[in-house]
Amino acid sequence: MSLRFKLLLLALSTLALPLAGWLIVRQMEELLRQGQEQTLTASAKALARSLAALKTVLPPAGQAFYVHPCTQGMRVDGYADDWAQLAPYAQNIGPADDAQKARLLLCADGDWLYLLAQVRDATRTRADASDENALLRDHLTLSLAHNDDLRRYLIASAAPGVFSALVLDREESKSGHPWPHSSTEAGNLLPDTLGGWWQEDADGYRVELRLPRAQMPDALTLNEFDADAPNNAHIELRPLLLRSPDLSADLAQFAPDGMRVRVLSAEGWVIAESGQLAALASKSSTPALRRWFESLIYRSLIAPDMTRAQDFATNLPRLSSPEIWQALSGVAATAWHPAPAQAGTGQGSSVVLAAAVPLKENNEVRGALLLEQSGDALPLLTNRALLILIGASLGALIFAGAVLFAFAGVLGLRIRRLRDAVERAKHANGKPERSGERPVPLPLIGARDELGDLARSFAHLLDEVAAYTDYLRTLASKLSHELQTPLAIVKSSLDNLDQQSVSTDARTYLVRARSGAERLGAIVRAMSEASRMERAIAGVDAEEFDLAAVVRGCVDAYRPLLVPKRVEADLPAAPLLMHGAPELIAQALDKLIDNARSFTPETGWIRIALHAIGDGAIVSVANQGPPLPPTMADRLFDSLVSVRPSTAQKATVVNGAPAEPPHLGLGLSIVRLIAELHRGRALAGNLADGSGVEFSLELHGMPRHSLGARN
Repeated sequence: MSLRFKLLLLALSTLALPLAGWLIVRQMEELLRQGQEQTLTASAKALARSLAALKTVLPPAGQAFYVHPCTQGMRVDGYADDWAQLAPYAQNIGPADDAQKARLLLCADGDWLYLLAQVRDATRTRADASDENALLRDHLTLSLAHNDDLRRYLIASAAPGVFSALVLDREESKSGHPWPHSSTEAGNLLPDTLGGWWQEDADGYRVELRLPRAQMPDALTLNEFDADAPNNAHIELRPLLLRSPDLSADLAQFAPDGMRVRVLSAEGWVIAESGQLAALASKSSTPALRRWFESLIYRSLIAPDMTRAQDFATNLPRLSSPEIWQALSGVAATAWHPAPAQAGTGQGSSVVLAAAVPLKENNEVRGALLLEQSGDALPLLTNRALLILIGASLGALIFAGAVLFAFAGVLGLRIRRLRDAVERAKHANGKPERSGERPVPLPLIGARDELGDLARSFAHLLDEVAAYTDYLRTLASKLSHELQTPLAIVKSSLDNLDQQSVSTDARTYLVRARSGAERLGAIVRAMSEASRMERAIAGVDAEEFDLAAVVRGCVDAYRPLLVPKRVEADLPAAPLLMHGAPELIAQALDKLIDNARSFTPETGWIRIALHAIGDGAIVSVANQGPPLPPTMADRLFDSLVSVRPSTAQKATVVNGAPAEPPHLGLGLSIVRLIAELHRGRALAGNLADGSGVEFSLELHGMPRHSLGARN
């Protein structure tokens, strides 16, 4: 995990502050909403007590038939086209086990009461009402009750079209006056005849009729008889529910300003309404995008439960939300729900607080009172508090994240600079970079923070490494100089001893001593040669030459010398000019080829390649053979380091002298010096396929001025 990512995670921990603020704001909003709910509930209960004090007649407690206001001019023709808007509110009139078989709709205008009955009955067994067997055929029995008068009508028809109902009987009604639905006169009589239209389709039949508003009954019932599936179920009389102007007038006296109040029956039918929700004029000056954003924030972070509430439209004849049924069960309830949008006002972000309380009479729930109050979608102070909190938190988080990210970037950049400088110094065996003739100190060496301390520690360590490396580099020269005198003493002593008469056993030890002295002399000569080579490299003069021609000439010379090994070459056809010492590059190639020859199998391959890179070139020598040990790749070019097997390092003595000089690991050290002279480096590594080893020389040419002695 990078340092920048760690600091970014640390910056994210500051989210705990806005999270705590959000929880506080949400808790405050919840408490404020609870206060509003309690206030509105208290107002609704006070209004319910005021209605009770006026002895307002409440709707009946049981089931009733609701009479809708007619939404358009009604035409009695047996078709349900003009009832389409009221169709979702059709009431069941059949038995409970087949509630969807027969349905009834009622509506009224100023002159007429309209009735539409729909019956599902695919089997047709029809007869007119005047037929003596009509009661055994498919028919409807309509019962109307007004005051103490009760009449029953037989509705049947043998074919679609106009029908005339038959009055079955007339008796005294037991219904009383359950609900004052209209201003009809008390002595009004029920009609003696009823007529309407009978229509049929593939699913069943429809009956549509009307009667004068002046003859509207107080209660009615409709029983359906199916000749193919007769039943004895009888639907009791149910009172008619209409919107009560008197109750609406009573509500208008007590309804608070800016609120809407509705009275509901025991089944949720709206029977009285008064008041109007206050419009939110302050919203008109707020841009629509801001209103949408504020509403989104509020409903997502503060009051997500509002998005699940039901929308109370003003024109619904029946309400069925959970709080309504809770109030009808005798327990007061409240709910927040979105307000219906008003065209052109942009009120879609408003909400309505609704409080529903039960209406009781003699401890019996007769209905519910619903009081509604509109409010801003961001009520009270939570909008401003939340937006300020979100803005300040986001600003602080962005600022802290940016500062930490920038700090991490600068810190990472400083660390990478120090790392790169140390890596370059490590590859240069501890020597610092140079700008012309002057060394470049490590970056951050003068900083006073922890990275400055680390840079100074690295500089001290690199100085130690450079001193030790210089000691190792000059060790061969020092040893060769110091061993010359004792080696000469040993050789002269052996020569003198050889002139003396010694036993045969002693002669054997004398031969071994002379062989060891010769080997030691060969080592000293090799070390002296390496020292002279280093001094020669330091004082060589540069010239312009074609590197491709030099490498090609070396390859041509190697081919006959390496038989039966196979020599492959990948050289450019065009000249590759370079400013440097061609004889030193050829000598470096000799060292690399000699090294490759030692490890390549008898019939193996050696591949020599030359490629241009930028302002320089790369010369590579790859050979088939055993791979390099993983820990030796960076040490091969140091002095006195070799990975040759011990058998290869044992010299074979021929006539008292070693036939093959010992390998001291000085050849690759010279290769490194030649590469550094040409402002490059020497690299070694295993081939990707594991078939062998590759040594590379990266050359950029010598500086274009005379070189002095190298330190």
